[in-house]
Amino acid sequence: EEHLVESGGGLVQPGGSLRLSCATSGFDFSRYSMTWSRQAPGEGVEWVSTINAGAADTFYADSVKGRFFISRDNAKDTVYLQLNSLKTEDTAMYVCAKGLRGGYTNDFDARHYKYKYSGQGTQVTVSS
Repeated sequence: EEHLVESGGGLVQPGGSLRLSCATSGFDFSRYSMTWSRQAPGEGVEWVSTINAGAADTFYADSVKGRFFISRDNAKDTVYLQLNSLKTEDTAMYVCAKGLRGGYTNDFDARHYKYKYSGQGTQVTVSS
């Protein structure tokens, strides 16, 4: 059975940073792309970033490009999301998901893949 456990969220002031983690088990992590998405109160799920299995390719939503950075440690079956220069509009529940085996060739496909979100998420609140 697949498990994804997100952690690392918290309350941070605008301009601050956080590092989110998503620990996984139950599947061959190194062979799959991984994605972070987020959901703000009253909003739908917004795709944030994807990293391909080999970590050579990463994709970002325009709203976070240059501020957020996705990475993975295949030895630890964990994917990370570094959040820098946080804004109040980044406030949301952040969730991770397994993506396509191997990965994607463009951000359109990464954005529109039908992800299954099974973790509890980790809350990020940006406020002064």
